Amino acid sequence: MKIKKRNGSVVEFNKDKIASAIAKAFKAEVGAADPITVNYLTEQVVKKVPSRGATVEGVQDLVVRTIQEAGYYDVATAYTVYRYKRELARKSNTTDESILSLLRNENKELAEENSNKSTRIASTQRDYIAGEVSRDLTRRILLPEKISKAHDEGILHFHDADYFIQPIFNCCLINIGDMLDNGTVMNDKLIESPKSFQVACTVTTQIIACIASNQYGGQSVDLVHLGKYLRKSRDKFARRIASECPELSAEEQEKIVKMQLREELKAGIQTVQYQINTLMTTNGF
Repeated sequence: MKIKKRNGSVVEFNKDKIASAIAKAFKAEVGAADPITVNYLTEQVVKKVPSRGATVEGVQDLVVRTIQEAGYYDVATAYTVYRYKRELARKSNTTDESILSLLRNENKELAEENSNKSTRIASTQRDYIAGEVSRDLTRRILLPEKISKAHDEGILHFHDADYFIQPIFNCCLINIGDMLDNGTVMNDKLIESPKSFQVACTVTTQIIACIASNQYGGQSVDLVHLGKYLRKSRDKFARRIASECPELSAEEQEKIVKMQLREELKAGIQTVQYQINTLMTTNGF
């Protein structure tokens, strides 16, 4: 005889589990379980289970009916309460210990899951705490029970459950060329197209930080689009030198322009390097 479990799997019928549940119901109600009575009720339940098999819920209904038919109404009520508590336990919030262990820096699973996110930083801890809530809701409510069970047993790994409850992106390729050339909007503020290389570098890192705070994966940026802004800086330097130092020859002016452009290039790249490696987002570093 086969039994279909809640996760969809089919297993062999085991009457010992029925006997154990009935015994617990008797113990909860009368303080002791008579083995003869428990065995009798168990056999009555077994006789009522269809030969083609049944579901776990169906068998539990048979247990309640059998106990009631035998006149043990209080025990049947105790079994129903036991069944209800078991159902609550399966669906209860189970994040308490994982979150507390995270705050104590004792959750090795989280610490080792993503080496890019330190569990010791406050903002990252908050992200991890939210992630634990997301995992719990995903496992208990959003995923089919058979998928959650397979994940728990290591049969498969359901990735990114810590962000699954939100409709947000994982990874993306930033259209940085369009955002720089035509301007963009961040935090409801219009960011116009940069007029120089260093400003373009700063805006680029701000865009990266903004996106990092609104998704949970990596992002790719093609910095070749910054080239035209280096030319804008060169043109700006050339106009300023020609206006402020008209007495200098074209060769001398060009020399100064190149020197300033080199400094602009170094400062812009330094901005990108420093910002990318030190910026803080809602996910931490």
